[in-house]
Order: sequence, then structure tokens, then C-alpha cells
Amino acid sequence: MTKRLVDSDEILSCRILAIDDEEANIALLRNVLEREGYSQIECLTDPREALATYMEFEPDIVLLDLMMPEVDGFQLLESFGRHDAADEFRPILVLTADTTVQARRRALALGAKDFVSKPFDVIEVGLRISNLLETRILYSRLKP
Repeated sequence: MTKRLVDSDEILSCRILAIDDEEANIALLRNVLEREGYSQIECLTDPREALATYMEFEPDIVLLDLMMPEVDGFQLLESFGRHDAADEFRPILVLTADTTVQARRRALALGAKDFVSKPFDVIEVGLRISNLLETRILYSRLKP
């Protein structure tokens, strides 16, 4: 196993916000995260609550679906970007069934740091989350 630059306890103590309008997807994500050892998990199925929760909870990472009613993931990416400081690194991992090149490009252009297509491999998603959190922690150590 690869030696990490960040202790796993520090990674597991990070705050995770998952946003998906499908209860089954949220249940799966929560199960994966809890199995990995994360304890600070906030899950939403109503994207209209996402921005307020984002600002209050101050997640270290966001797991975001794109295709949702009322407020879609693209709108949330724009909103989150407006509320973060310019020097902030808060990764957003998009988990979506929309596998078009246009969706990928648009999500990445709006600030998503990674993109996974549904249905996804739970082990791969767990590794991507851990890697993005490690990067966030290392980035925060560089800030004065």
C-alpha cells in the first residue's frame, strides 16, 4: 500500500456533503462513507437546501449529482464557486449518469475536480474521495 502524506485519521475526520435527489443513491453513498470510517457526513435529497447547507456545514468535499429537479448540479457548482474564497480548494466530485462530453466539460469548467459516471464502482469512489481530501489537507497546509 502506498504511504500517504496525510494520516488516515485526519482524512476520515473531514466533513463530507453528498447531494443527490435519489434516496437510494444517498443511502449507498452514506453506506460507503461510513464503511470507510467517515463520521461527519451530511446528505441532502433536496438540492434547494444545498447552498445553505454548504455555507453552514463548510464541507471539505462535496459529492454532487448533476441531474436534479428544481436546482441542478451545474447551478450548484456556480453557487458554490461564488461563495468560496479565490484561494480556497474545496473539491467537488461529480457522480452522475450524464456521461456526455458536454456535461463533463461543463462540470469541470464550473469547478468540479473529478467526475465519475453512474453506476460507479464503490471502491473507486472511496479512493477518489480519499485522494481529493488528502489534496485539500495538503493544500491547506501550504496556506499562510
